[in-house]
Amino acid sequence: MSRIQRIIDRATDGDGRLPPGLTLLSAAIAATLVFPLAWLVIEAVTVEPARARELLFSRGTVEVLLNSLLLMAGVTGLSILLGVPLAYLTVRTDLPFRRFWSIVVALPLVVPSYVGAFAFVSAFGPRGEFHDLLAPLGIERIPEIYGLPGSILVITLYTYPYVYLSTRAALLSFDTTLIEAARTLNHGRAEAFRRVTLPVIRPAVAAGSLLAALYAVSDFGTPSIMRLPVFTRQIYVEYNAFGRDYAALLSIQLLGVVLVVLALEWLVRSNRSVHGDDAGTTDDLVRLGRWRWPATLAPASVAATALLVPLWILFLWLVRSDAGRRPSMAFEPVQVLNSLSVSLAAAVVAALAALPVAYFAATHDSPLATLFERATYVGFAVPGIVLALALVYFGSGYLPWLYQTLPLLVFAYVVRFLPQAVGSTRTSILGVDPRLVEAGRTLGESSLGAFRRVTFPLTRSGIVAGAALVFLTTMKELPVTLILRPSGFETIVTQIWRAQETALYQYAVVPTLILLVISGLSMVVILSQEGGEEGL
Repeated sequence: MSRIQRIIDRATDGDGRLPPGLTLLSAAIAATLVFPLAWLVIEAVTVEPARARELLFSRGTVEVLLNSLLLMAGVTGLSILLGVPLAYLTVRTDLPFRRFWSIVVALPLVVPSYVGAFAFVSAFGPRGEFHDLLAPLGIERIPEIYGLPGSILVITLYTYPYVYLSTRAALLSFDTTLIEAARTLNHGRAEAFRRVTLPVIRPAVAAGSLLAALYAVSDFGTPSIMRLPVFTRQIYVEYNAFGRDYAALLSIQLLGVVLVVLALEWLVRSNRSVHGDDAGTTDDLVRLGRWRWPATLAPASVAATALLVPLWILFLWLVRSDAGRRPSMAFEPVQVLNSLSVSLAAAVVAALAALPVAYFAATHDSPLATLFERATYVGFAVPGIVLALALVYFGSGYLPWLYQTLPLLVFAYVVRFLPQAVGSTRTSILGVDPRLVEAGRTLGESSLGAFRRVTFPLTRSGIVAGAALVFLTTMKELPVTLILRPSGFETIVTQIWRAQETALYQYAVVPTLILLVISGLSMVVILSQEGGEEGL
C-alpha cells in the first residue's frame, strides 16, 4: 500500500468517507476565491448587445488583441531561446564558475518588470542616458525603445528565468546514462541532444514558457510605460475614464486568452520526464574545450543587461537627485511600514486559508479535493488588474462600506497568491511519514489531535515557506495595489509608480532598492536549497 493511500485510509477511517467539516471548510474557501470573478461576468453580460458588439469588434479592440498576442508570443519565444541554452550551460557543461552563473542568471526574476521598464526607458529612450553617451560620437538617433519591440525585450529579460529554472530542474534530474547510450550508437552531441535530451526536458521547457506567456499577457506596468496598447493597459485606462462596460468586456476577452494558456499548461502537465541522479557529476559534463571561457559571455551578457542597466540608472538618479524639487514626492518610511503590514497580513491569512485546502488535497484522493485545490489557482491565473476590477464592481455595487479598505486589499492579495501557499503546504504534508500519524491515532488522538501534535510540527517549515512567498510577491504587486488601496495609503510600489508617472525618477530610487534587496535575498535563499549540485 502506498504512503498516500495509507494516509487516506487513516483520515477516512478506512471507509472512504470524506470528513464533513474539512470538506465544507475547503469548499467555502474555494468558493470565496472564485466568487469575485462572477461579478465581472455579471457586469459584462449586462452591457447592451449592440453596444457590446460595437466595442468588441472595434478597430481599437482588434489592435489590443493583436498586440497582446504578439507580445505573448514574442516573450515566450525569446524566453526559450535564452532560458534553455543558459540552463544547459550551467548544468551539463564545464562552464567556469557554474554555481556563480547559475545564481546570477536567475536573479532577473526578482526585479519587477515595471522597474526594468522605466530603467530601460531612461537609459535608451529619446534623450536618454545612452543617447547622451553616443551624442559626442555624432550618433543622433538610436532604435526606438517604445512599443512592441521594447516591451518584448524588457519583459523577456525578467521572465526568461521561468524557462531557465524549470529546464535546469529537469536537467539536474536527467538520467545521463541515456546520453551515454546514444553516444555508443555513434550519435554526435547535437544528435544526442535532439534525440534524447530534448524530448525529456520538453515538458519542463513548455511549463516554464507557459509561465512566461501568462506573465506577458497579464503584465500591466511594462506595456503602460512602453506605451503599448494591450489588454491590461487599456483596461486600466477605461477604468480611470469611467468606461466600466468596455473595461469589463476587455477583461472577459483577456480571461479567454488566459484560459487558452491554462489549457496548454494542463496538457503539458500530463507529460512525464525521466529522472536520474547523475546529472551533476563532473564525469558526465560536456567539455567545451577552447569555447569554455568564451561561453561565459552568454550568461554574463544576459545577466548584465537585465541587472546592471537598472542598477546604473538607479545610481545616476541617486547622485543627481534634488530632494527639494518636489517635497510631496519624497519617499517616506511609512510607505515601507504600509507595504510590510499588508504583505504580512496577506501572508498570514493565506497560510491559514491554505492549510485546510492543502491538507484535504494531500490526504484525500477525491475529485472534490482536486476541484477545491484547482479552484484556488483561479486567482493566480487571472491578471491582477482583472481581479482588481472584479472586486471594484463587487465592492462599490454591493458592499460600499468595504470598498477601498485594507480588508478588501488584503483579500485581493490572498485570492491572487494563495496557490503559492497551497502548493508549498501540500508538498510538505505529502512528505510526512504516515506511520507517525498512525501512531498518534493508535494512542487515542483524534484526527484533529493527530494533525496538531504530529502533522503540523513536521510541516511547519513548508507552511512558513509558502507564507514567505506570498509575502514577497505581495510586496511587488502593482495593479491590485493601485486600484484597491484606500485613499492616501501609499506603499513602496505606489511610490515607484508615482515617480514613474511624473518622470521624477529620483524619488523611485530608495523604494526600488528596498524591493531589489528583499527579493534578491529571497532568491539566493531559494537557490541555496536546490539539491543535486554537489559537483558544482
